[in-house]
Parts: sequence; structure tokens; C-alpha cells
Amino acid sequence: MTRYPSTVASAVEHELVIRKSRFIAHIVPVASPEAADAVVAGIRKRFWDARHNCSAQVTGVLGDRARSSDDGEPSGTAGVPMLEVLRRRDLTDVVAVVTRYFGGIKLGAGGLVRAYSSAVSEALDAAVVLDRMPLSHATVTVAHGDAGRFDNLLRDWAASRRAKLGDTRYGAAAEFEVWVPTADLPVLAADIAAWSSGAWQLVGSGESRVIDVPR
Repeated sequence: MTRYPSTVASAVEHELVIRKSRFIAHIVPVASPEAADAVVAGIRKRFWDARHNCSAQVTGVLGDRARSSDDGEPSGTAGVPMLEVLRRRDLTDVVAVVTRYFGGIKLGAGGLVRAYSSAVSEALDAAVVLDRMPLSHATVTVAHGDAGRFDNLLRDWAASRRAKLGDTRYGAAAEFEVWVPTADLPVLAADIAAWSSGAWQLVGSGESRVIDVPR
């Protein structure tokens, strides 16, 4: 079974000061290398007066594309250590940019590696991580009078099983869409039958997608 890297739900900013130098880390979810480059360009424009805006990015469903930049810091002291943090956290579709305002005290190669790594790591500690999982699509149709009760039951079930609710369509009846780990489809089918004394039925479509699910 393929294991997919995780990603982050939303952008995070974190600042630390080391020997009078300010390190401002931004972690941003992105959908492509082009989007990551745009984030880096935007932060460079915002912090135009900073000495360095170093970056690292990992993109692709399997995290197979990666780039980094030291942006003027000694080679290997910023971008690569930042990238290694993203790799250790098993993340993809994310870009990290660390802005440095030099404080007048040199940190040395080892100090720079630690500073840039720590800035990204501490920012990620504050991020909401989303796991990417292959989920199977299914629907359940219930009468309008049962829709409210079923919605509550399904939401509780999804939260406990790392499933994700899709759209609900209202026509002659209410059709609920849900994305479920494949192994849990029989469990959901049995629970739905128990909730409704057999009146409701889970219908699988055979479709599967990789979907972001809160950790």
C-alpha cells in the first residue's frame, strides 16, 4: 500500500532571535513548484530589506520534487537544512521561507544550520498537519425527516474513523456523500444498517481519491 507524505492545513509564521539576528519563518501549503516560487517571491518583496530570504520546498503527491536556496548564506547552511526538516517531518506540497535580519554577530556554519533548522522546526510545531490517505467514495440516501439525525451520526462516525464528508444533495430525498478508508466501508455499512434498522443503505461508487484528513 502506497504511503503518502502529509501536508499543512494553512500558513504559519514564527520568529526567533539568535544572537541579535531575527529569523522569521513562514510555512505555506502550495499546490505546485510554481506556487511555491510565487510564495518565495512574495515574501522577498515583503521583507525586501532583510539580508537573506532562504527557502526550501517539497511538492508532488509523493514528495518527489524538492528545491532549496541559501540566498547568499554560505553554501549548505540554510536551504538544505531547512529542506531536511521538511523531509524528516514527511511533508509535501509545502514551502518554507526563513527571513534573516542580521544582528551583527556571525553565527558560523554550525550556528546557521541550527538557526535555520530550528526556525522551520518550531514553525511546524505550530502548524496543523493533514495526513493524505486513499479514501473510497460512497453515498447514503435518507428521507428528509431523518436527515438531521443521520447527519449528526455520520459526522461523529467520520471524526472517529478519519473519514471525510462530501456534499449533501437535497432532492426527493437527502443524499449524503462520504469518503471512507476502504477497510472501514463494511463497518460503516453495518453501522448505518443498525442506525436505521436496515432502512438506509451504503452504496459504494468504486471511486477512490487521495484526500487530506486532519491528524
